[in-house]
Amino acid sequence: MTSEAIAKDLLDAAGIEVGGSQPWDITVHDNRLWDRVIRDRELGFGESYQDGWWDCPRTDLLLQRLLVLKPQDHISPSKTQLVQTLASALINRQSVKRAKDNASAHYDVGNDLYERMLDSKMIYSCGYWGDAYDLEGAQTAKLDLICRKLRLEPGMKMLDIGCGWGGLAKFAAEKYGVDVVGISPAIEQVRIARERTEGLPVRIEQLDYRDVTGNFDRITSVGMLEHVGPKNFKSFFTACHRLLDADGQMLHHMIGSNETKNRTDPWFDKYIFPGGVTPSLGQLSDASQDYFSIEDVHNFGPDYDRTLMAWWENIEQRWDEIPHYDERFRRTWSHYLLTSAAAFRVRNLQLWQIVYTRHGRTVPTFVTAR
Repeated sequence: MTSEAIAKDLLDAAGIEVGGSQPWDITVHDNRLWDRVIRDRELGFGESYQDGWWDCPRTDLLLQRLLVLKPQDHISPSKTQLVQTLASALINRQSVKRAKDNASAHYDVGNDLYERMLDSKMIYSCGYWGDAYDLEGAQTAKLDLICRKLRLEPGMKMLDIGCGWGGLAKFAAEKYGVDVVGISPAIEQVRIARERTEGLPVRIEQLDYRDVTGNFDRITSVGMLEHVGPKNFKSFFTACHRLLDADGQMLHHMIGSNETKNRTDPWFDKYIFPGGVTPSLGQLSDASQDYFSIEDVHNFGPDYDRTLMAWWENIEQRWDEIPHYDERFRRTWSHYLLTSAAAFRVRNLQLWQIVYTRHGRTVPTFVTAR
């Protein structure tokens, strides 16, 4: 079969029409698309969109229909994927040096972009939509949920690994009276986080988690474990064990994978999150079992679909305010947000908050806040 025939069979099975009028239908501008997608799979699909070879009014609805068919089962792995798999097996792509470069590639892309996409606190992770009606409320609810699960009390010292633009550190210091040390390898995040937490008992440092010293009552990370990498999961939890007080508690909030793997989608690896790998529960359990008990696992993955769509709507309305981001970047960013939303919608990706305590800690029956 030709590439076009293979691709169109998949589209037909998903109820997607080439040149159709539904929001999930695809318009093809360059017929080289078919060979490129069949040859390079996810990478070819994303790059051909960046290059303007095809369009779709709502890529999230397109992917929602395709993903349930597991198209990867119908198309052989690309050479890029095979090389990436081998490299991930042989190389630590999240070493201290590489981790800093990886973080800068995404989080230093431009604060003006993130200021227009995110809520006022610049929280770049899944909101908690239980009783919230808008992004602002969902992010505030998420921050409070984390603080309540950690049972924060005034005077406690908390380490926020991968602190972003300082939203959680500021919230915990103001609302719960804790002292916070926030760390991030991304210099632009550090600069803004310092500005936003000025005058509070918060210290923001440009540091890798492997270089932190001290002792903390509580440790948290939000959207960080996706950047740690399978080769470093064990060292991450070893560092947390070294830093966490014997009676301490920690919470990690992360995107999770249904399957154990050592690499990510090659398009996301190349253009969005270099070196990023979403962990499975098995990987996290194996890496932490020597030091920690898992007290609670909370999955609210569908909330990330809603969060991503809110980010997409925000930035779609405001691209004209930041014209120095060209059309190719706009298409790249839109593809990232909408394909991610689809993956959460069909439950290919999860969002976990996991609460840990150290082995040997005597506590009453553990009940987390919801």
